[in-house]
Amino acid sequence: MSSAPSAAAPRLDQIPGIWRGQRALRVQAMPTGHADLDRLLPGGGLPCNALTEILHPRPGVGEMGLILPMLGHLTQAGSRVGLIAPPHVPYAPALARASVVLPRLVVVDPPASGEPLWCVEQMLRAGVFGAIVGWIREADMHALRRLQLAAVTGHTIGVLMRPMAAELQPSPAALRLKLTRVEQRLDVEVLKARGGRIGDHWQAA
Repeated sequence: MSSAPSAAAPRLDQIPGIWRGQRALRVQAMPTGHADLDRLLPGGGLPCNALTEILHPRPGVGEMGLILPMLGHLTQAGSRVGLIAPPHVPYAPALARASVVLPRLVVVDPPASGEPLWCVEQMLRAGVFGAIVGWIREADMHALRRLQLAAVTGHTIGVLMRPMAAELQPSPAALRLKLTRVEQRLDVEVLKARGGRIGDHWQAA
């Protein structure tokens, strides 16, 4: 008695989720507005639907200038942007000069130390913001994974401003940038870039 022929087994390159070492990962990204920096980043900017960590030695070294053009573009296009627990009161004239549409900017100053993480997660997950920027001092791997999942769920760009000490902590963020001052210029080092190279540097003019 003959048996029916069995279906051919799928090739490895036909199975979803199999990593292909020689094939570049396609990354959807939003340009920062700094063309030379964007050329170093996968997709040409900050990854969409994912977390980016920006590590800095102290607030005010230029971290906002790095993303202000992007925030301006998002609000000009009709998206809302959220700032969570900024260390200083956002200066409205400077934001306006960067083309940020102020009525589309939401600023949240949580009263308790643990609440910024909760706020960032909820606002990422809401799906009504183009980008959420949060200043987070401490977060363990579990909390960071929740934020990454929230960014995916809400289809939102998540940007975490974190202290330099976080460099030693593993992170699920798709992109990690480290900011330092070199001879009065802002130096940006790519520490981690899913789908791209690490170790590249860019200095602001």
